[in-house]
Amino acid sequence: MQSSDVAQIANLAKLAADASELDQYASELTDIFAMVADMNACDTSAIEPLAHPLELTQRLRPDDATEPDRRELFQSIAPMTKDGFYLVPRVIE
Repeated sequence: MQSSDVAQIANLAKLAADASELDQYASELTDIFAMVADMNACDTSAIEPLAHPLELTQRLRPDDATEPDRRELFQSIAPMTKDGFYLVPRVIE
């Protein structure tokens, strides 16, 4: 990668890039691309893909209701209810 490439990318991304640092950025990006190329060269066909990098299982609690059903108590103090629903006045005509 050349410093002119970095300048063009910075321009397209609307990033301010100091001209004195373009060579350093180009060198670092070239190193990153080389590392990615090295990683892509590795044969991973025999490796099972992971859903997550850590082989941990999440502890889950049982899906049991812990709160009692108090709908009738709450609806007993509501102004209007019908068939288990709260009735409210129409606000949009």
